Amino acid sequence: MMKHLFDNITLKNLKANNRLVRSATWEGIANRDGSVTEEAYSIYDEIAKGGVGLIITGFTSVSANDYYFGGMMRLSDDALIPQYKKLTDIIHAQGVPVITQLALGAYYRPVGNSFEQVEPDDMTTEEIHAVRDQFIAAALRAEKAGFDGVQIHVAHFFFLSRFVSPLVNHRTDEYGGSTENRTRLGTEIIKAIREKAPALHITAKINSNDFMAGGLDAAQSLDMSLHLCQAGLDSIEVSGNGTSVPGIRAHQNEAYFAPFAAKLAEATDVPVILVGGLRSLDTMEEVLNQTKIEMIALSRPLLREPDLPNKLKSGETTVAACISCNACYSSPSHKCIFRKD
Repeated sequence: MMKHLFDNITLKNLKANNRLVRSATWEGIANRDGSVTEEAYSIYDEIAKGGVGLIITGFTSVSANDYYFGGMMRLSDDALIPQYKKLTDIIHAQGVPVITQLALGAYYRPVGNSFEQVEPDDMTTEEIHAVRDQFIAAALRAEKAGFDGVQIHVAHFFFLSRFVSPLVNHRTDEYGGSTENRTRLGTEIIKAIREKAPALHITAKINSNDFMAGGLDAAQSLDMSLHLCQAGLDSIEVSGNGTSVPGIRAHQNEAYFAPFAAKLAEATDVPVILVGGLRSLDTMEEVLNQTKIEMIALSRPLLREPDLPNKLKSGETTVAACISCNACYSSPSHKCIFRKD
């Protein structure tokens, strides 16, 4: 059966009006305590009105003491739940389901009146379990705030991505050594969320490759991904370390993670979401129909055209206007520099 970008799609605990996903995109505009700003509410309202089938919100730390960078949203305190409930209500008003990306930039250990960053090798078992519990608690807050699901961020060399990488993790206990052991923290998080919040859609974002000597290669990443899937994932989004390749052009160099995503989709029944350099309608549908990949995720194109899904559906355009210049990374709130508003 042919798959089309604008098919309705039903996954476990999730229904979407089409196969387009707004991939989690960093805004960096939250208040220091992780509370949501009016600008963020406006950004997500605009995206929801633009016709995307599913929204994954940007990096949301599970810890109040995560100092990896400023402007992080957080689900680290029950007091924040009402603000995130307002966010999910805004998105749901447009008939769009929403998932929060739960993440940890780095682990920080309290030292006197300050904190110091600690790498996986130097963490105690109790500290690893504390991180696990932070993810679980954040997922339960997400459910109370009205999110339809959570995405466990195991990509882009943030904490969980570093934890699974053989370049960083040299532990010799049950959390180190083999790919299965290095993935154990992630699988424990997924299993616990599934047990405590069975109505949530649980997804994960992974690196298809660390692209660093000594890091996860494609074979190890496939192994890691299958362990995560077997732990109870409802979908998995394929990315890679060193994302946002510049100079992407329609029909020339799109979909740079598609080969790995296609291989993963063949190896698991868990629906695979592909992100990375997708710019044209025909390429997106080609990916859907030539592989078992189920959904297409966009990030930079929606910064320039939040209404791109509506334009693609109506036939107003078949190619995103994004030129992959990456200037959005150095602009306030990561907005497209070509937008006039």
